[in-house]
Amino acid sequence: MASKTFVLVHGIWHGGWCWSRLAGILRARGHTVSTPTLTGLGERSHLLSRGITLTTFVTDIVNHLDWDDLRDVILVGHSFGGAPVTGAADLRRDRIAQIVYLDGIMMEHGETWFDLVSPELAQSRQAQSEQSSGGLSLPVAPVEKLGVTFPDDVAFLAPRLTPHPFATFTTALDLRHPIGNGLPCTYIRCTDPPYPPADIAFRRAQARGWPIHDIATGHDAMVTAPEALAEILEHL
Repeated sequence: MASKTFVLVHGIWHGGWCWSRLAGILRARGHTVSTPTLTGLGERSHLLSRGITLTTFVTDIVNHLDWDDLRDVILVGHSFGGAPVTGAADLRRDRIAQIVYLDGIMMEHGETWFDLVSPELAQSRQAQSEQSSGGLSLPVAPVEKLGVTFPDDVAFLAPRLTPHPFATFTTALDLRHPIGNGLPCTYIRCTDPPYPPADIAFRRAQARGWPIHDIATGHDAMVTAPEALAEILEHL
């Protein structure tokens, strides 16, 4: 199989570290893999500020593609990482071969994340943020909410999660082109258990006629089912 180049973009509370199991498998099979961490999270959590918006996240990925001069990239966005992936593809179509949404959100131009969830969930997240940090960040949720229950997986994930910059939820995605910017797109849905915030994105992928792959694991498939996920990604 020909070598591929993957850029794996994490979601809420995570960092580039969350891909280590999957990245190790793909690299062992001869592929190139990079796992950038979005501003204010993971090893960049010391940069957390109110000025971090969704545009910051898009710029993180655009700069990663540019500075590493990456081309023919399979750009993978997990969970909230689907938003900066969409934004980066809008600006750097020439560097990307295809887009993969891994149980990822999918935002249209002008939408915020709060537009995609129920008013009750949006209000709950707002209250959690205000109570924990005065609106600076969203506190980390129990890993069980992400479908992670096995002790080894919990031990890997829980200590590394960090509060998420809250303004990224309330700022709109700015797009010049339709979602995907004309690139091939694939949706991977995690089904056991399903992750309700991804429902709208899944339905949008269906409506667009994109290839859809189901994987019988929880939302954090890169942690709980890296081998199965690697098989899907390798054969796109």
